[in-house]
Amino acid sequence: MNQKVRVVQYGTGKMSKYTMRYVYEKGAEIVGAIDVNPEVIGKDIGQIIGCEDKGVIISNADDAYDVLSELKPDICIVTTMSLLSDVENALKLCASLGINAITTCEEAFFSENSNPNLTKEIDELAKANKCTIAGSGYQDIYWGELISAIASSSHSITKIKGSSSYNVEDYGIALAKAHGAGLSMNEFDSEIASVDRMSTEERQELINNGEYSPSYMWNVNGWLARKLGLDIISQTQKCIPTTYKEDIHSTTLQMDIKQGNATGMSAIVTTETAQGITIESECIGKVYGPEEFDKNEWTVIGEPDTTITVNRPATVELTCATIVNRIPNVINARPGFVPTCDMDELYYRTKPLNEYVK
Repeated sequence: MNQKVRVVQYGTGKMSKYTMRYVYEKGAEIVGAIDVNPEVIGKDIGQIIGCEDKGVIISNADDAYDVLSELKPDICIVTTMSLLSDVENALKLCASLGINAITTCEEAFFSENSNPNLTKEIDELAKANKCTIAGSGYQDIYWGELISAIASSSHSITKIKGSSSYNVEDYGIALAKAHGAGLSMNEFDSEIASVDRMSTEERQELINNGEYSPSYMWNVNGWLARKLGLDIISQTQKCIPTTYKEDIHSTTLQMDIKQGNATGMSAIVTTETAQGITIESECIGKVYGPEEFDKNEWTVIGEPDTTITVNRPATVELTCATIVNRIPNVINARPGFVPTCDMDELYYRTKPLNEYVK
């Protein structure tokens, strides 16, 4: 590709500060930006990035169709919400216009195992208009490719066990609320934990109706199974509230979380496969106390046992760098809603992004 990759940023919150800067620094350009927040609409994106004005004004999401139709970017970066239903309109709009899109939406990482019907709708729309839609971010490497790489050096595997923690303060109010931060124990039980007290048949009905709320690892386990060629027999999820030893303030929620109330949650997903390999993964998302920090640890159990631990990963920056480095993969991929486990491996981009586009 001879010209710079042209990008529209959809959502100009905390994550976009990095995605937009990284786009420029990887030799591409932002040609448009879209948001729903009246406080940023009309501002130059340079004010979000923290640099000089770029001559790109943030447009109202109500005008997204006109903006994208006029600009026809090579790809749209969607950094808004965590559930596929929340980003449905943005992804369908891109797919209908034949515009590639990559999103930090965690469910979109492998949404076919949690919202198959909506996934199919977006997939068919993207195929019809010859573009690619994909989900990526921190999980792409640290819960996905890193684990499959370790597995590739194993002779035999009986279990893959992973745990990752992150501060919900870093990702905005939608994610914090999705983790139950600020809820009382009774509220957490009725609004979040109760969802998992159901039969397999009841869960599948919710999934088929697009009403299931998966934890992030639900989609990660599906991604890993696909990547490793495993056939899933069963998958269950359990969400447990986390608490702190004293009252703790959340700047994102703009409230003090009382001692004994939920600061977030631990979600454990267990997947059994026909090949006899169990995948048990846990994600812990909560409002951190001053002594807490991000941690990512995975163990591949078999011959041999192998453990990898990453302490204090810069989760936000890693998420955004992964998104930007994935751009050529998405543009080069087959049309449709394509999980990254079906794409080429991700590489560090030493040259401008357009030089990796076929």
